[in-house]
Amino acid sequence: MRPDWRKVGASAVELSLASPATGPVERVWFSADGSQLFARTASGKTFATIDYDTWKPVEPGSEPPVVVPAGAARLPDPAVRLVAAAGNPLRVYALGRQLFRSEDGGRSWTNLTQYKSASIVGVGQHSLAVSPADPDQLVLANDFGVWRSADGGLSWAGLNQFLPNLTVRRILSTPNGGAGTRIQADGLGALELPPGGSVWFPAADAGQDAEVALLRQYSAATGAGITAVGASGTTVYAGSNDGRIWVSLDSGQTFRPSRTAAAGPVERIFVDPTEPRVALVALGGAGPHVLRTTSSGSIWDDLSGNLPDGAVHGITAERAAGAVYVATGRGVFMAHTDLENATFPIVDWTNLTEALPAVPATDVRLDPAAVQLYIALEGYGVYATAAPHRQRNLRIVSAADFRARPAAPGSLLSVIGGRVNAASGGNLTYPVLSASDAESQIQVPFEAVGPNVALSLQTASGPVTLGLPVQPVAPAIFVGTDGTPMLYDADSGLALDARNAARSNGRLQILATGLGRVRPEWPTNQQAPLDNPPAVAAAIKVYLDGTLLQVTRATLAPGYIGFYLIEAQLPAITNLGTSELYVTAEGQESNRVQVVTEP
Repeated sequence: MRPDWRKVGASAVELSLASPATGPVERVWFSADGSQLFARTASGKTFATIDYDTWKPVEPGSEPPVVVPAGAARLPDPAVRLVAAAGNPLRVYALGRQLFRSEDGGRSWTNLTQYKSASIVGVGQHSLAVSPADPDQLVLANDFGVWRSADGGLSWAGLNQFLPNLTVRRILSTPNGGAGTRIQADGLGALELPPGGSVWFPAADAGQDAEVALLRQYSAATGAGITAVGASGTTVYAGSNDGRIWVSLDSGQTFRPSRTAAAGPVERIFVDPTEPRVALVALGGAGPHVLRTTSSGSIWDDLSGNLPDGAVHGITAERAAGAVYVATGRGVFMAHTDLENATFPIVDWTNLTEALPAVPATDVRLDPAAVQLYIALEGYGVYATAAPHRQRNLRIVSAADFRARPAAPGSLLSVIGGRVNAASGGNLTYPVLSASDAESQIQVPFEAVGPNVALSLQTASGPVTLGLPVQPVAPAIFVGTDGTPMLYDADSGLALDARNAARSNGRLQILATGLGRVRPEWPTNQQAPLDNPPAVAAAIKVYLDGTLLQVTRATLAPGYIGFYLIEAQLPAITNLGTSELYVTAEGQESNRVQVVTEP
C-alpha cells in the first residue's frame, strides 16, 4: 500500500522579519508580460508562481533575462550592485546589505528595506525584478527568500510560505508531549514547529552542540575524522570520513577498530536503544551503503541489496519488526531483515516516496512508539505518514498520544498497522469503533480487569494475539498527530492554541482517555449522554506548571465513546506564555502537554 504522506509545516521560518523567511534565493525575474514570477534558489532549482502563493517547479532551460547594467553619480554603499529600471534612465536600484533606489541617476538614495538599524527582509540582497506590467511592483531575492512590494518598496511581504527552499539536514525529534517537531536546517540551525503551527521557529539545541563536542573528542581518541556517532547504554559506535568504524563498550573511554575503510564516509549510525549489540550504519560513496551488526561490531553485513547506487544520508529501524528505513539521494526506502541474528541478508528495498517530489531525502526517523515515520526532503521540508512496517507488525498504543502504555477500563486504543474486524480478551468483547488498512480503534470494556490480557484480534490476514497490560487507570490527554493537545475554552468552546490562549480565571476543558470506571456504570460502546454524563470514579487532579487547579468536573465526554472530559478552573492570575499541563488519576500521571496562557 502506498504511504499516505502529510506535510509537516510549511517551508518558512519566523525570524522577526516582514514575513516568514526561508533559504537563500539567487535570482528572481518576471515573464515578458508580467503574469508569471520565477525564482531560482541557491541549490539551482527554479520555481514559478502566478498567484504569489503557490510555487511549481520549472523544467531546466528557463533562463533569467540579462541584467541591464547601470551607472550612478555616487553609490549609497561601497559594496552594492546597480540595476537599471527599464524605461526610466534616472531610476536606479542598488543591492547590498539593503535595497536602495534613486530617482535622479544616483545623486540621492532612498533605503527601501531599512527599519531602525536592521533590514525588514533580511540582509544579502542578490536579485531584483521589476514587473513589466507595473513599475511599482518589486520582487527581491536575498539570503532569506523572496520578498514582494506592490507600492514601490514602501512595504514588503514574503512569498516564502510554500516555496520549497528549506533544506532540512536532520530531524532532531518528533512531536512529544507539548513539544513539536524539531529539525536542523542549513544556515538556520535548530528549528521547532509548535504543535498546531505551520511556520518553524528558531530553537535552542544543546544536543547538537554536545554532538559536535563528541565528534571532536572521538576524532582525537581514534586519530580519524569522525563524522557520525551512535550510542546506547555504555556502547558507542563511531564512524569516520573514510568509512572506518570503531566500537567502545565503556561509554567512549576506549575504542577498538571494528571495520576497515570503505569507499565513502559514515553519514549516520543507528543503535537499537534497548539492544546495543544491534546497530546500522549509513554510508556515502560508491558502496556499500548500509551495514548491519548484531554482535557489537564483531561482524558487519552488507544490507545494500537492490538499493539504488548513491549515498545514504539517514537511517532508522525497529528491531522487533525487522524494519529498516533509509534516506537516500533518490528518496526514502524500506526493507525487512533480521535485526536479531547474523543471518545471511537478502534484502529487498521498496521506494516509499514515488508520490512525492523527486528530490534527495536527507533524513528519516520513527517516533518513540515507532508508529509514525518522518522524513526530510531537500528543499521541501518534512513529511510524515503511518509507519509502513506496521502493516506487517501490529502494535497497540493509546489512541490519545500513540504511546505504548497500559490500558484502562473504558479507554480507547489504536491498533496500528492493519484493519481489525473483531477483538476479544478475557471472555469480553472489545468493540471495534473504526477500522482502516492502516489503523483501527477499539474500546476497552468497562468490565476489563488486569494485570494482563491476551487480546485476540481478527484481521484480514488472520488471527493475531497481542499482550495487553490493563490497570484501573492509565490517564492520557488527547493530542493530534502534530502534537496539538485537545484543550478547549469551556465558555466559548473554541480550541486553545497559539491563536486562542487560555485566560486567567477561565475554565479549561481537557479531552482525555484512560480514566477508568464511572458512576453510574455505563455500557461499553455507547455514546455518553448529553445530559448528566457519568462521573469518573477515580480521583482526578489537574496541574498547570506544577500548581494544582480546581477540578470542577470529570465525566465521560457527552456524545463520545471512550473520551473523558475534565474541566478545571484557571487561577485568577496566570503567566503570559506557554505553560505545562498534565492530569493525574489516583496519582498516576498523564502525558504532559503545553497550553498558551495569558493574564
